[in-house]
Amino acid sequence: MDIMEKKKMGRPTDNPKSRPIHVRLDEKTSTIIDKYMDRYKASRAEAIRLGIQQLEKYLQ
Repeated sequence: MDIMEKKKMGRPTDNPKSRPIHVRLDEKTSTIIDKYMDRYKASRAEAIRLGIQQLEKYLQ
């Protein structure tokens, strides 16, 4: 198998996450995310995605 035929690594998904972002958070916002992560056993990325999805209700 040559380099161009190499298979992708990682878990297959119907919803690929291919748009990375970087943000700086203040202490209060970081604490809120950390508490959510602890309570719901979620990753930081999952918590942030959920928060962004909650913004959709303001767009209607």
